[in-house]
Amino acid sequence: MTSHLLCSGFREKLECDRKRRPVITPYVMTSVDYASVPITEKALHQPPLQEVADVLSKGLTSSFATVQVSVEDSPDLTKGPYNLTSPGLTGNEKLVEIGGPPYLLPLVQRDKIYDLALLAKHLQRDPAFIAGAGAGPWPHIGVNCEGIINLSIKNGSIDQGTRIVTVEPLGAPKGTGLYLQRRLPNNETRTALLGNYLLSEGKPGKVIKVVAKTRIGQSNFITAIRETLKNHYGDKVVGLGGTFLLRAGKVKFHVMPDFSTTPLCSDSDVDTWLHYFEMKAPITHVGTLVSGDLGLDLRVQHFHGFSAHGDGGHYHYDTTPEEVEYEGYFVVAGSLVRVDQPQDTHAFGRD
Repeated sequence: MTSHLLCSGFREKLECDRKRRPVITPYVMTSVDYASVPITEKALHQPPLQEVADVLSKGLTSSFATVQVSVEDSPDLTKGPYNLTSPGLTGNEKLVEIGGPPYLLPLVQRDKIYDLALLAKHLQRDPAFIAGAGAGPWPHIGVNCEGIINLSIKNGSIDQGTRIVTVEPLGAPKGTGLYLQRRLPNNETRTALLGNYLLSEGKPGKVIKVVAKTRIGQSNFITAIRETLKNHYGDKVVGLGGTFLLRAGKVKFHVMPDFSTTPLCSDSDVDTWLHYFEMKAPITHVGTLVSGDLGLDLRVQHFHGFSAHGDGGHYHYDTTPEEVEYEGYFVVAGSLVRVDQPQDTHAFGRD
């Protein structure tokens, strides 16, 4: 089915949905009831950390001039420049994908609001560390935004380190606007539409450390890791979650503007809609990647970044390959939890 036909079908479905649903006032939104949406969990292939480190150590040399991969204790990730809300990444590690691009494109489904604290409670996870890339809680500020999720829960207490990024000013034509990063308060634990997250207990422990400098290949840092795993493990799907730091260089990011009022029916449409910016190190990124789809309509890689100097958004690739330096810390997840998978799907808007 072509993107055009899919878009046509989506328009018809969305118009029917609008006729059935009452108009929802902005800012007053009910989060999805997790007891009423499909939640599926599938096992991932979970090789030993050292085996994965050896695979990456060899495979990444085609993409970077300097590669160092090891298994070691992670640093205290609550300290700068990482600034995460848990000291580590380990403890019953799972990947979580919520919703998906079909809830954003061709036209937004505004009722797809997800409370991550309620999800942790539904999954009986406390302590919980949730970190990754998703759409921010548009009802919080009234407009669409990027979400850089960085949330810890311990004994029911929330430590919210999530940042959101918006295009400023609202409605700025592409190429003329700026962006604004802000931190969510502890009482705001929602996201919207789509997201890819690491779920763990946030404990210190053994992780895979990846240092890569001077890009010599075409793939970005995350794509190079994912392709290396895919080439080695084939149909055995491996999933990583964690964080990486852009230590030096610059990167291309996008920041979503407010929701489009006209259907976005292809990658070209999405590219025209998004606002792109070049941003500079240091930037901390969080997200997930998987080497296969598992039949769950997954977004196979998704990382967002934030920084102390205000740069942040959706990571695409570095723009200064000769000077770029990456430092990443990853865990190998045991399973993937798929939450509210769209019944009608398409293949665009996933870069």
